[in-house]
Amino acid sequence: MKNSLVGIQMQINRIKKELQTIGEIRPGSLTRQYHFPKNKKGGYYQLSYTRHMHSRTDYVHKEFLNDLNRQIKNYKKFKNLINRWVDLAIRHSKIKIDFAIKKK
Repeated sequence: MKNSLVGIQMQINRIKKELQTIGEIRPGSLTRQYHFPKNKKGGYYQLSYTRHMHSRTDYVHKEFLNDLNRQIKNYKKFKNLINRWVDLAIRHSKIKIDFAIKKK
């Protein structure tokens, strides 16, 4: 059933439902940086990401760390689900084409 058109469509529908539950998203990686790395003094947080082939770095205040971590986690989940959907869509398309060719 996993490779049947119906089975694949069911998996895609589950992914669509799961996508609807994802909250705020934000790409990137959060890191802790230091103005004086040898002494680990002057610490601050940085959010780095690339969007539309442009690299960005933003400074982050401590009070926003939890929100940003949740948004980054949601973004990774979003990307994972989208990639699974695309893989399933490709498999679905190939099965349909193979079936049409065999039918002729």
